[in-house]
Parts: sequence; C-alpha cells; structure tokens
Amino acid sequence: MPSLKDMRVRINSVRQTRKITSAMKLVAASKLRRAQEQAEASRPFAGRMSVMLRNLAAGVAGLPGAPPLLAGTGKDEVHLIVVATADRGLCGGFNSTIVRGARRRIRELLGQGKQVKLICIGRKGRDMLRREYRDRIVEFFDGIVSKRRIEFADAERVASRILELYEAGEFDVCTIVYNRFKSAVSQILTFQQLVPVEAPVAEEGAETGAEAGAVYEFEPDEERILGELLPRNLAVQIYGALLENAASEQGARMAAMDNATRNAGEMINRLTLSYNRQRQAQITKELIEIISGAEAV
Repeated sequence: MPSLKDMRVRINSVRQTRKITSAMKLVAASKLRRAQEQAEASRPFAGRMSVMLRNLAAGVAGLPGAPPLLAGTGKDEVHLIVVATADRGLCGGFNSTIVRGARRRIRELLGQGKQVKLICIGRKGRDMLRREYRDRIVEFFDGIVSKRRIEFADAERVASRILELYEAGEFDVCTIVYNRFKSAVSQILTFQQLVPVEAPVAEEGAETGAEAGAVYEFEPDEERILGELLPRNLAVQIYGALLENAASEQGARMAAMDNATRNAGEMINRLTLSYNRQRQAQITKELIEIISGAEAV
C-alpha cells in the first residue's frame, strides 16, 4: 500500500493533468469553431462545381476526345490511396479510424491482385502505415494539417503531385481517405474517388439543367473547358477533404480532452477518498497505541 506522501503526490499530479486537459479542451473548442466555419463555407463552392461538371461531362462522356481525368486510363490495376490524418495525437480515435479504414482498403485491393501506392498527408498516418507499408509510400506532405489555417495552395500542392504521377502513368485510380465532419462528437469515415473523376449524381428530387429543359451552349467546347476545370476540381475536392478533416480532428480532440478531464476528476475523488481512509486509519492506530501505552503505565 502506498504511503500518504505517495498518495498526495499522485493526487497533485492528476490535478495538474486535469488542468492541462481542461485547457486543451478549451483550445480545441476555439479551433473547432473556426475549422467548422471553413469546412461549411467550402461546401457550396464544391457543390456548384459538381453541378457544372455534371452538365459538362454529360456531353463528352465516352467520347474519344474525353479528358484523361474524366475518361481514366481504361485500366484498374494500380491504385493510389491518399491518407489524410493529423500531425498530432491526443484526439481520441480520429487517426486510428482513418488508418484502419485505409489498411482495410489496402488489404482488399491486394487480395484482388491490385498494386497499391500511398500518399500520406499528416505525420500520424505516415508513422502508423510505414510500419507495414513503408515501400508503398510514394509521397509525404508534412505541416499542412497543423497550420493555423489551411490554404487552397496547400491542396494545389497535393493535387499537382497527384497529376504528375497520373501523367507519368504511375496509377489508374486515386482515392482519398478522410473523416467528414458531422458534429463535434461524430465523424464519418469517407472514401472519395478523385481520379478518374466520378460523374456527380444528382440528389433525388433535384433538377439538373437537362431535367429543367434548359439547353447549355459552351464557349469554347466542352473538352477544352473540362481540360482546365478538372485539374482545378481535383484541388477543390482535396481542399474540401482537408477542411473536413481539420474540423473532425478538433471535434475529436475536444471530446477526448473532455473525457480525460472527467476521468481525472473521478480519479481525484477516488484517490482522495482512499487517502482520507488511510489517514483516518493511521490516526486511529496511533490513538490506540497511545491509549494502550497509558494503560500499561
């Protein structure tokens, strides 16, 4: 049984830890508000671009002159998986959820005889995946997700590297894995195909240009517009995924620090109760020894 001094030291240690976790919770809550606003602000732009792509792609899909990002390579042998995680831990199961999903997808593809390559955004994903798939990591981007504010230029850097690999014939299909923000305590693991670009599906009940009877004329032609728009759309989708991931990370960190603060409080209560009982038992023992000594005299 630990001494009273040891228990006092432990109680003080847990109290200091509770102060730290409480402060981290407040910081994460402040960052979450800003990250959530960024993520929500990016959604309308991505949605409107999807509508435009739907109208453009409808006219060139399947044609010989269709852009490579839309038509694909015609093969499904080499898959590039972009794993977006955080640079830091202490955010509950945020990073491990993404990495588990990526590992599951990698095993499925390898089981089908496919070749898999990885791009890691965030140190945590890189550190966990390189233990098993070191030789499959072709690129690593550090410092993007830990910035105070993620810029579109950061997404463009990732998109440029993906385009370089695609133009060099390094892969056939590219998918990004990240957590989509739903609420402060809930994130959705998401697999989004980036290359070739999937034709956006209209929501049920929504009217597209064709359904509404509108006729679109494009100047210049659809192929040239898509040639410029598809690379930009790739950066937009990556940017949206990074913003969703950043909001999810702060939400997961806030929830994890809140749980840690509550657990520390419960531990302090248990340790204090145990300390008081042990102290009372020691006082009672000393009183008994004094009384016994007096009676012996």
